[in-house]
Amino acid sequence: MDVIEAMTTRRSVRGFLPDPVPRETIEAILRAASRAPSGSNIQPWHVRVTTGAEKARLSAALRAAHAAGEPARREYHYYPRSWREPYLARRRATGWGLYSLLGIGKGDREATAAQHARNYDFFDAPVGLFFSMDRDMEPGSWLDTGMFLQNVMLAARGFGLDTCPQAAFCDYHDIVRRELGIPDHRILLCGMALGRADPDHPANRLVTAREPLDGFVAFGPAA
Repeated sequence: MDVIEAMTTRRSVRGFLPDPVPRETIEAILRAASRAPSGSNIQPWHVRVTTGAEKARLSAALRAAHAAGEPARREYHYYPRSWREPYLARRRATGWGLYSLLGIGKGDREATAAQHARNYDFFDAPVGLFFSMDRDMEPGSWLDTGMFLQNVMLAARGFGLDTCPQAAFCDYHDIVRRELGIPDHRILLCGMALGRADPDHPANRLVTAREPLDGFVAFGPAA
């Protein structure tokens, strides 16, 4: 798979097969991703990998917190605090598109909550990745770590695997820390499901729209 194919076939998969991913493959993905650029090559990212029984225990703890209605307690704002166009319309189109494929109607809070809870099972993926960064890093290191995250997702495509980056885990970052031993001096940025997409899962039929170039690109006058 060449890099353009990897970029254009990457998607947020929300239904995985249980097929295990060998540790050697996970290591190869992360080793390749570590070539991501970072200011002065400081490489600010940290990764915690979880599989098997440990991942199952983590999922159970997160699901219990969600089912009990424990409030979200993430440490940073991922989304805008006040939504406006065109971002609101894009968000709604993605949400409605996904829920329609899953047969979840507008206003069905129970089904919506159940779908959200699937985040904590990593959408059945066999591997979970958690990304963190030392708290004293500045915004440039967030940019660096974002490029590293993208490299992880593209490298996974090179091995025929799929991913779903998940900020939902940050709602209960304290539980993730406790179960996985992530120290308090690091901020949890997101989790990620890694595995092989289930071709029959309805959520994986979602194809999100992208703006045409003239919607976000401006060229200066020709020389």
